[in-house]
Amino acid sequence: MADHMTSVSPYIMIAGPTASGKSQLAVDLARRFGGAVINADSMQLYADLTIVTARPQPQEIQDIPHYLFGICDAAHRSSVAEWLALAATAIANVRAAGQLPIIVGGTGMYLQAGLRGIAPVPHVPTDVHQHCADLYWELGGAKFRHALAAYDADIASRLVDGDSQRLIRAMGVAMTTDRPLSWWQQQPHEGALLGSVVTIALMPPRPTLYDWINRRFDHMLTRGAIDEVARLMARQLDPGLPLMKALGVAPIAAFLRGEISKDDAAFIAKRNSRRYAKRQMTWVRNNFNAQITVEKKYSESLYEKIFSLIR
Repeated sequence: MADHMTSVSPYIMIAGPTASGKSQLAVDLARRFGGAVINADSMQLYADLTIVTARPQPQEIQDIPHYLFGICDAAHRSSVAEWLALAATAIANVRAAGQLPIIVGGTGMYLQAGLRGIAPVPHVPTDVHQHCADLYWELGGAKFRHALAAYDADIASRLVDGDSQRLIRAMGVAMTTDRPLSWWQQQPHEGALLGSVVTIALMPPRPTLYDWINRRFDHMLTRGAIDEVARLMARQLDPGLPLMKALGVAPIAAFLRGEISKDDAAFIAKRNSRRYAKRQMTWVRNNFNAQITVEKKYSESLYEKIFSLIR
């Protein structure tokens, strides 16, 4: 890359479903173009679950600089706004080192915020958030969503009963600001990452992807995923925290409590991961507007096209 990096220099953003090979592609591109990798996966922000969240391992990272991986404690409740600020700082640091920023992850809200910015939604005080969380668990999802409709009918109609995190946040925003979250979301967005972006989507055939997902979870089990979740559960954290909802945590926790067998836990985890991957692929198709889409193995021509876009 050029020696003079500026705030309008290019960066690469890689999207795609879980287990599609995004992390490996990011490392390959970083090595090819003199880059550094910046995480855009909401679960890989947290330090507690290395295996279950499929965080890149030392042998995969090699000598490529990686940012925003494992930087938060499980008790922390991260947000899109926090990630966006951290990503902007990471990009600045990468450019200052004369390297190409490569953002990689499967969290659509993060990627969208990076590309388009976010609405200026005010912070919800901790006591208000806790009040809303307590109310959710007291009423149950269906009744809570019905109650939210009185404050924000639009958001209530878009969310499902089990989406506790977003339901609680919407209620908290309405109570804090006397305006519905849907109103705030319609305000001009701000904070989009600076620079010209090259967007790449990994979209392998679904049967192939599902096989990769199944094989990866089996590998996670052999590497210690159960012990990892056991250590997390021993902390007795709030079940509403983001990391407690990471793929695989709930079924493994149920196995550890003796409620289901290990085979059943694996079956549920794989099924949930496949369903999540399907939703991710739908988001990429409808929202990402990829300049380059890789449906099979990437080839030398990929590097040539990226080079033509970033030079």
